[in-house]
Amino acid sequence: MPCDVMLIAYDGSDHAKRAIEYAGRFLAANKAVVLTAWEPMVRQAARMSGLSGVMQPDWVPDEDIDDIAYTDARAINDEGLQLAKAAGLNAEPRTAECTSTIWTTIVECADELDVDLIVAGTRGSTGIRALLHSSVADAVLKHCHRPVFLVPPITAKATQPG
Repeated sequence: MPCDVMLIAYDGSDHAKRAIEYAGRFLAANKAVVLTAWEPMVRQAARMSGLSGVMQPDWVPDEDIDDIAYTDARAINDEGLQLAKAAGLNAEPRTAECTSTIWTTIVECADELDVDLIVAGTRGSTGIRALLHSSVADAVLKHCHRPVFLVPPITAKATQPG
């Protein structure tokens, strides 16, 4: 029996593409919402200048022009939507502006839509790399009270014939 609503976190990465492929292959849902979370350029610039110790520029975005990050997010989301439909899912698009972290945006959107399942790909980082680069998928899994379907990346072992 299919779930009612599935949320697919999609950022355009190969890991996210793989997650859509597996969702279409193994899962059934009446509706799949493909979510691309994005952060406005002004906040990205402020975060990066803060991390580098450089003074933050007095940059104010032009209200008449779409934020390039939003434009990119829509294009990425459209790609994910097409992949989901090609995978046989009854998919619809959604972009959401991040006000804090990507994982928080995913969890909040899942709550708002009252989804039955969240689908995400993972980078499969381990060791020092995992400590230095926090995983969005891990944070969603730890902080969400909904079932999460995580698709790991292809490993060299998995691709060898045998």
